[in-house]
Amino acid sequence: MKFLLEIRSIWILCLAQWASAATVFFPITLTWSNRTVAGVTRPVISVNGQFPGPPLNINQGDNVQFLVNNRCPFNTTVHFHGIEQIGTPWSDGVPGVSQRSILPNSSFLYRWTANDYGAYWYHAHHRGSLEDGLFGPIYIRPAPSVQRPFSLISNGTSQLNAMLAAERSTRPVLISDWRSLTSEQIWAAEVASGVDSWCANAFLVNGKGSVTCLPRDQINALTTPAQRAVLGTQNLTDMACWPANVTDATFNFPHNYSAVLPTMFEGCVPSQGPQEVLTVNGSQQFVSWDLTSTSGVIQMTVSIDEHVMWVYAIDGRYIQPRQVNALTIPNSNRYSVLIPLTQPRGDYTVRVVSASVQQLLNATAIMRYQGIPQLNRPSNPWITINNQNATANTVFLNESSVVPFPALVPSNNVDQTFILHVSRVGNSYRWTLGNSSYGLELEESQPLLFNQTAIPSDLIIRTRNNTWVDLIIQVDSILQPAHPIHKHSNKHFIIGQGNGTFTWNTVAEAVQASPGNFNLLTPQYRDTSNTPIPITGPTWLALRYHVVNPGAFLMHCHIQVHQSGGMALAMLDGVDAWPTIPPNYLIDSGF
Repeated sequence: MKFLLEIRSIWILCLAQWASAATVFFPITLTWSNRTVAGVTRPVISVNGQFPGPPLNINQGDNVQFLVNNRCPFNTTVHFHGIEQIGTPWSDGVPGVSQRSILPNSSFLYRWTANDYGAYWYHAHHRGSLEDGLFGPIYIRPAPSVQRPFSLISNGTSQLNAMLAAERSTRPVLISDWRSLTSEQIWAAEVASGVDSWCANAFLVNGKGSVTCLPRDQINALTTPAQRAVLGTQNLTDMACWPANVTDATFNFPHNYSAVLPTMFEGCVPSQGPQEVLTVNGSQQFVSWDLTSTSGVIQMTVSIDEHVMWVYAIDGRYIQPRQVNALTIPNSNRYSVLIPLTQPRGDYTVRVVSASVQQLLNATAIMRYQGIPQLNRPSNPWITINNQNATANTVFLNESSVVPFPALVPSNNVDQTFILHVSRVGNSYRWTLGNSSYGLELEESQPLLFNQTAIPSDLIIRTRNNTWVDLIIQVDSILQPAHPIHKHSNKHFIIGQGNGTFTWNTVAEAVQASPGNFNLLTPQYRDTSNTPIPITGPTWLALRYHVVNPGAFLMHCHIQVHQSGGMALAMLDGVDAWPTIPPNYLIDSGF
C-alpha cells in the first residue's frame, strides 16, 4: 500500500507539472548596423534592437518556440547552449549539421522543451558571428520538486527563505571579451597572415565597458613568470598581449605579418564606454547572479570586493555549494552564485580580469547597495589585474573540489573510446579535434541530420543509442591555451585528466596504471570542459557521456577562432535509432 501511495503521489506531482507547462513564443529580429560598444563604433548584430540580446526566462517543462527573423546581410543560425534538445535535434542550430543556414530576409522557428533547470544562453553558430554580438541569456526556473542544495550553506529558516527568494529572482551577468574588428575582418586577417588571433580589446559586463591602455611600466611590472617564459627577450605589446610572432621559435609555420591588422595584437587606443551598475537590496540577505561567459577568446576571473560568493550551480546544474572570493569562468560556462549581502551600504567593485596567459586585460562593474551610502572609501580587492591574489586569504574556486548535487555516477561499462588530437595543422590558426581540420565551408553542406555522409568520414564519429562513450581529448603540443570543449546535446562527466600522452586503449587500463588521475565516484557533470594547459608537454582530458538523444551534433572548442579554424568534430549519436525529421523541418530546411 505504501508503495502504491508513493507512486500515486509521484503521478499527481508529474501531472501537476505537466498541466502547468506552457508554450512560450519568443521572436527575435536580427539586424546589422553600427553600434558603439566599449566606446568604439563598429557593425554589431542587434537582437530586437538590443545588445546583448534580451533574456529568455521560462519554467522547467515549458515548450519553447524561438523564432529567428534574419534581417542581416549574411546567413545565420542560433544555438541554445547547454539545452539538450532531447527529441528535437533539428533545433540545435548548427549549420551543415542540424539545419541549413537562415538566409538574409528569411526566418526559422526553433522548437524545444525546457527539460532541465538552470542558466543557459543562446548565441550565433554561423562562422564567427558570436563575436559580433548575437547572444543572450536563458534562465529555466526549476520545478518545485527539484531538490535545492541551499541547506548545505545554512539551515536557518530565514536564510533558507532568503536564498530561495534570491534564486527566484536571479539575474544574468554576462561577461564578454570584445574586439574592435568584426569577426570576418579577424578571419580574413588570420587567413592572409597565417597568424592565430588571440587578443581582445576590452572586457564587457552585460555589454558595458571601455578600452583601457595600461602604461608601459605597469605592463612590464605585471608581466607574470609564465608570460615571461614564452616571451623570451620580447615584451607584451601595448595591448598587454603576446606579440603576433611569439610562436615562431616553436612552430615553423608560414606567416605574412604585414597582413595583421591594427588592434589585433597592438595599437591600443583608449576609449570610454558605460560601466555596468548592479543594484542590490541588503535587506534581502542574498542576491543570485548567473555569471555567464560569452567570451570569444579569453577566459576571465570574476570577484566582488569584500564579498564572498557561494557557487551553487555550474552549467545549469546544482553542485555542493563552494564558498570562494574569486572564480575563473571558461568560455561558455555558467556559474550561478549566491552573494551574502553583509557589508555596509555603498559601492563595491566587481572585477573581471584575464585568466588567459596571453594577455593582461581587465574591466570593472559596480555592485551598489540601495539606500544612503555608509561606505565612503574604495572597496578592497581580492584579486589583482594579472589574476593573482591581492590578499593572503583570497580563495579561488578549486575545480577539483566540485561535486554535483545530488551526486551522479557514470557507468563503468563503456562501449566505445575515441582518442581525439588537438593540434595545429599547416598554419598557426588551423586546428584539429581528431585527425582532420573541420573547415568553415562545411557549414553550407547538406546537414548531416538529413545525410550522414554529407561531409568527409574523418570528421565524423558514430555512436549507438543507449551506450556509454569515452572521449579522450589529447592536447599534443605546448603553447596552447586551455581549450573549452563543448559537446552539443547531453552533458558529460569529467572523469580524468593528466600530463603527457594518453598511451592506453581504454580508461579502464589507464585507471589501473594511474588511478590518481581519475574520479569515477563524484565527477563533475558539465556541457563544456577545459583541457589542461600544456605548459611543458602534452596533456589529456577524459570525458564520458551516455548516448540518449539520437541525432547529428557538434563538439568543438568554444574559443571562436579555434572553432572557425577547424577545432570541431561532427558526432552522429545513436545511428541505430536515427530520428524521423518532422515534415515542416524538411520544408523549413530547404529540402
